[in-house]
Amino acid sequence: MMNGGGMSGGFFGTGFIFIILILAIVAIGFWMMKGKNSERSPNLTQQQHSFELLKQRLARGEISEEEYDRLKRKMKD
Repeated sequence: MMNGGGMSGGFFGTGFIFIILILAIVAIGFWMMKGKNSERSPNLTQQQHSFELLKQRLARGEISEEEYDRLKRKMKD
């Protein structure tokens, strides 16, 4: 009578719930990472994104026009 079966039911009890819980945690992790990557414009290539950042720096006055042109030429090479 004391075989330890009880309500756990072996694999289909506690073990199955544990596996579902682990899969849910992994799925949530992937979903969160995907969300971070999609915040950045998904249609822009890495080079286009770099040019956009360079333009923003010029617009904010962080770099001069000469520096902008030099960096732009360097990124094209």
